[in-house]
Amino acid sequence: MKFSKILALSMVLWLTQAYADKSVDAYKLSFRVKGVHDTVCFLANYYGDKQYLKDTAVCDSKGNFTFTGTSKLPGGVYLIVLPKKYYFEILIPSDKEQFFSAETDTANFVTNMKVTGSPENILFYSYLNYIGVKSKEVEGIRAEIKKSPKDSASLTQKMIAIDKEVTQHRKDLISKNSNTFVSKLFKASEEVEIPTNPNPKDSLFAYKYYKAHFFDNIDMKDDRMLRTPVFHGKLDRYIKKMVLQLPDSLIPEIDMIIKKTEGSKEMFKYCVWYLNYTYETSQLMGMDAVFVHMAKKYYLDPKKVDWIDSTTRSKFKEKYDILKNLLIGMKAPNAFLADSNSQYIRLHDIKAKATIMIFWDPNCGHCQKEVPKFHEMYVEKGWKNKGIAVYSVSIDREEKDWKKFLKEKKITTFINVWDKFTHTDFRKMWDIYSTPVIYVLDEKMIIRAKRLGVDQLEEFLTNGMKVLH
Repeated sequence: MKFSKILALSMVLWLTQAYADKSVDAYKLSFRVKGVHDTVCFLANYYGDKQYLKDTAVCDSKGNFTFTGTSKLPGGVYLIVLPKKYYFEILIPSDKEQFFSAETDTANFVTNMKVTGSPENILFYSYLNYIGVKSKEVEGIRAEIKKSPKDSASLTQKMIAIDKEVTQHRKDLISKNSNTFVSKLFKASEEVEIPTNPNPKDSLFAYKYYKAHFFDNIDMKDDRMLRTPVFHGKLDRYIKKMVLQLPDSLIPEIDMIIKKTEGSKEMFKYCVWYLNYTYETSQLMGMDAVFVHMAKKYYLDPKKVDWIDSTTRSKFKEKYDILKNLLIGMKAPNAFLADSNSQYIRLHDIKAKATIMIFWDPNCGHCQKEVPKFHEMYVEKGWKNKGIAVYSVSIDREEKDWKKFLKEKKITTFINVWDKFTHTDFRKMWDIYSTPVIYVLDEKMIIRAKRLGVDQLEEFLTNGMKVLH
């Protein structure tokens, strides 16, 4: 073979190997930690309110270990987890900083940290070291105050001065490094500064300003924020603490949050999932209205939610179709069922100040305790004479079991009905996935309460009757 051909072949082989090496080492993070040896170390990342294992590495006798992978690490805050619950954080700010090394000591990870090859981690640990120094200064002043309480006023002023210095230092860092991830991370950690109230008569000014500017410091379109210990806590605090926990208040706030993430991929997906899950699984009455809204606006639109398959979307559609007719404030679906004398009674024909619907099964152990208890309370409280009716629906199609239970327990003052011929799927129509299930309807058959326990029912009818008028 001629030399030129050999050279050409060698060049091809070199390029092939170089490309292969590049694909193998999409990231390479090397560490040396004094105080750790002959063990396994872990690379993990924040995601929402959890941490997930990303990689493992074997630590040698000198404390050296390296994480490598074939695909780049998504940007965010990562944890290097060591034995004895030791850990320290590193930043993966971008695709450009996926190859770097660091040395530290278990005696003090921050003070002893030396990073090579990652400007943002150098900046990150420079700030943490600065905070460490200032914290020691404050601790020293507190110790002085304990020794000399008479000097507490002047010493407190020193602490205030240090706090102002730290605040200004952080602001300067954010301002001078505005294009960095570390700057975004520190900014996201800051609380909103509330200006002086221009109208002293407005006692809610601080709350309204804080709420309106709550997300100002967070880039809601930056997916890296999802992999930090900051974002989820703020999202959770806003939706649960800053917003009245009623569907009419929550729905516009949820839409506002999600709109802020439009254009991102993971932030949008996470917010849609988390906000829906939070209220779909809520134990607060009426929160199914939030699910109905989320399903209609997001999950049933494959252009907006493209991460679920057709089967999952069909399940969302099925649940949406059921719950949209059972929301508090909606007129209850009608029912036309037979009593024990085979006389049909239409739900909407009942004339009462309030109608309690209870779905139960004579073969359900829980129902066997709760239905007689409810009947006893209904009689003792004289609710029938107060204009409250009970439309008691057995979902079991065994007439014998139903009638036997009614007779043995002397359930006589309810309107006892069952599905004799129509074979209506009440479990589906009324969202009955366990029994008993109670709905409270007003005189116009509007749903005013649902899924109450028997004990809760008494309190609702005693204190909440005004809602039914």
